[in-house]
Amino acid sequence: MKIDVHPNTSLVVRDLQGWYAESKVIHGMNFEVHEGEILTLLGRNGAGKTSTLRAIMGIMRKRTGSINFRSEELINKRIYEIARKGIAYCPEERAIFASLDVRENLTLPPVLQSGGMTDAELFQAFPNLQRRASSRGTRLSGGEQQMLAIARILRTGSRFLLLDEPSEGLAPVIVKEIGELLKKLKQRGYTIILVEQNWRFARSVADRHVVVEHGQVVDTFTADVSNTDVSRVQRYLGV
Repeated sequence: MKIDVHPNTSLVVRDLQGWYAESKVIHGMNFEVHEGEILTLLGRNGAGKTSTLRAIMGIMRKRTGSINFRSEELINKRIYEIARKGIAYCPEERAIFASLDVRENLTLPPVLQSGGMTDAELFQAFPNLQRRASSRGTRLSGGEQQMLAIARILRTGSRFLLLDEPSEGLAPVIVKEIGELLKKLKQRGYTIILVEQNWRFARSVADRHVVVEHGQVVDTFTADVSNTDVSRVQRYLGV
């Protein structure tokens, strides 16, 4: 299915439906992501935010509708095919290999496209990881594991990132560091979909917000609107 889109649009999701076995969890998602922006998917637990990322990445196999990435349909493609298009997924659980050290975890995923960050660039962006390069995954703090999970996908060359709850359970100082990193990635031309429940963090980094309830988009607003109409956000998130 070919969709005519604005030239600045990277991803167009239309009437996306998704299931885990017989349980339907996505009920017609519709949204767009523009090139070089940070877009958040906001909503309460169980709203369908993570499932939407998994559907885009192909991890959720039973899905219908359209996921159009730079004028190419992804709905029937497998995970490895989607990854080779330049999309990378950083899951909420981080998936760090406990028996491998930082450097081994970092270099395990293959480089799929040119332009990925080098080890030197990654260690400059994440100085904690350089100091802990020989430490095994089990010895890393939660913040260090999150940094490693993000660094790992930056090395692959992918420039369209799906980040699931990167601030969850982390100390405020680490959350701030991750926020600064996301802003720098945006400056370098990366496009990011960010799933978040931490509204304060989300509003500090994102250009636009998509609110999800019961597997559907119920509202979309820009950072400017969210900063001036707090009650609108509170109505959806209960914050």
